[in-house]
Amino acid sequence: MPKFKTLDDLPADLTGEVALVRVDLNLPMKDGSATDVTRVEAVKPTILELAGRGAKVLLLAHFGRPGGQRSSTLSTSMVVGDVERVLGEEIMFIPEIAGPVVAQSVGILGPGDIGLLDNTRFWPGEEANDPNLAQAIAAHGTLYVNDAFSAAHRAHATTEGLAHFLPAYAGRAMEAELKALDAALGSPQTPVAAVVGGAKVSTKLAVLEHLVGKVQHLIIGGGMANTFLAARGVNVGKSLCEHDLAPTVARIMDEADAKGCTVHLPYDVVVAKEFAANPPSLRVCNVHEVAEDEMILDVGPTAVEALADVLKTCRTLVWNGPLGAFETPPFDAATVALARTAAALTLEGSLISVAGGGDTVAALAQAGVTDDVTYVSTAGGAFLEWMEGRVLPGVAALEA
Repeated sequence: MPKFKTLDDLPADLTGEVALVRVDLNLPMKDGSATDVTRVEAVKPTILELAGRGAKVLLLAHFGRPGGQRSSTLSTSMVVGDVERVLGEEIMFIPEIAGPVVAQSVGILGPGDIGLLDNTRFWPGEEANDPNLAQAIAAHGTLYVNDAFSAAHRAHATTEGLAHFLPAYAGRAMEAELKALDAALGSPQTPVAAVVGGAKVSTKLAVLEHLVGKVQHLIIGGGMANTFLAARGVNVGKSLCEHDLAPTVARIMDEADAKGCTVHLPYDVVVAKEFAANPPSLRVCNVHEVAEDEMILDVGPTAVEALADVLKTCRTLVWNGPLGAFETPPFDAATVALARTAAALTLEGSLISVAGGGDTVAALAQAGVTDDVTYVSTAGGAFLEWMEGRVLPGVAALEA
């Protein structure tokens, strides 16, 4: 695991320090208020700890995609009220990220006070990782804390550049994420299983190619499983399938065999002639019995039981993507059943389970087991790039 400094490496008393803290406040909004404050909850411990230890805390965040142009509807001032409610603290909004206005605001703030700077992406130098912008922002702080893993795959001025100008630390959410990811694939307890689902193999080729050399069991679900089945000569009817990727899938399966990774595909499936909730044509069949006018929409119950048995032999699980079209009942059954098995094994202490990705987070919530798995990452792109084995710039910049 990479070595990085955390808040534990800072003095207990931070009076006189100004902490520039990169957070993710890119909240979903409706009628001027956030509809989900999970991201604020995630960074709350870091913010309150730094403030509680006497630091002046300046929050850096992006909001939407303004493309380097100011926009009143994409100002971080839009989320000040939501952040204040979650933190239980008053926030000073600062309509700049560097310069005299910020300097004056820092002078007004007292020890333990919190300020929120404006949308970092209003400045073109943010996404260009302009060192001049990073240096200008750094001039207002004495230390830098990155607590936004979800933005760590971007080499931006506030996610990577600042670490070159100030002592850099991982916030509590970043620290927890990195430890969980290391436990999942960095230095995991073996055997390791990975569940990879989703509509298309093409969107997760790099993930699959990386995982076959890292895990002992690779469980394929969603539309991706149809492509794997078709590559093995199975007629998948009118199912979502990337037939042109058959040679690529065959190569991945050959590589898995060579590296001792077992690829698990469903042998019974839930099919229907139309994709709708509880369709009258719904039936369960062997994968070799799918009719030309049917589509595979979920993994069958017998296969799910077999996959549950696989998890019982494993010590670590990493999960990204549902097994079926889980948004539409009853095609959530396999995902929910396997998620509950993973949660039960985690609770009894026999499995370390790490899950991530938007659909996966939603599926775990639907199964009612979000709090029962070891760690749930809400980072979308960053989690996927980590699963691909890529170096994340925002993480690499924190390495001591």
